[in-house]
Amino acid sequence: MPWGELAALGTAVCWSFTAIFFSISGRRVGSDVVNRSRLVLALIFLLITHRILESSFFPTGVEPFRWGWLTISSLFGLVLGDAFLFRAYVIIGARLSMLMMATVPIISTLFGWALFGEQVTGLEMTGVVLAVGGIGWVVTEGQDESIVADRSVYRKGLLFGFLGALGQVLNLVTARFALVDDFSAVSATLIRIVVAIVILWGLTALQGKVGFTIRQWRDRTALRALVAGAIVGPFLGIWFSLIAVQNARLGIASTLMALPPVLLIPLEYLIYRHHVSRRALSGTVIAMAGVALLFV
Repeated sequence: MPWGELAALGTAVCWSFTAIFFSISGRRVGSDVVNRSRLVLALIFLLITHRILESSFFPTGVEPFRWGWLTISSLFGLVLGDAFLFRAYVIIGARLSMLMMATVPIISTLFGWALFGEQVTGLEMTGVVLAVGGIGWVVTEGQDESIVADRSVYRKGLLFGFLGALGQVLNLVTARFALVDDFSAVSATLIRIVVAIVILWGLTALQGKVGFTIRQWRDRTALRALVAGAIVGPFLGIWFSLIAVQNARLGIASTLMALPPVLLIPLEYLIYRHHVSRRALSGTVIAMAGVALLFV
């Protein structure tokens, strides 16, 4: 069984639901509160899961080199990468930001070849191109919701989007170094979440916003969406993503994990009855054809 590829596909499904749940909570309490709170909730689920699977609440005897790589991975992915991406959302909007994120599979494939000697066959490369092309075709439909008059600000937004994509690539690469010798993916996920919590909540404390963040949890609707998003996002999503990079080539895994913009189309239709355009449908078909080639 292609466990790495299946885990990557599972990651994409989880992150698609995460986008829906966090958009609900974000509209009520703000994206900063969501960003901090999701990690705390994920930590609770991970501690329980680690106790069940590994017989302890927290991994012990972890070599210093793994701590080092997982700390760097958390910094690049959960802290810097997400911060740049959220900033890009504000400046250039979601569509262009997601288009920049669609470059992750291409960059990951290059890193996988350069650092790990991973070879991609012609058929697989065709699958990558089709998947990335389908994603790009979907996310560039219509006018972007942000209008940026200042060209320098626009370029800054594109730069932030690219830095967000690069952060995600470096997050996967550095995690791969830590996961050698079949190190537990759930242990690695728990360590990465703890590192991110220390950094983000440390900054929150310096800003004097800890009490404000906790008070937002009184919003029952937002809290329910936060809990659901934390389960499918920083808990299951990150766990599956580490299983993916541990068992599949970086380019293939990152291609499958880049599918949320496409997967959100049927989800938003089922949940919100959003109209599905011909372009969105054709982009989805193209991307799914690429995914099928990757599994062949």
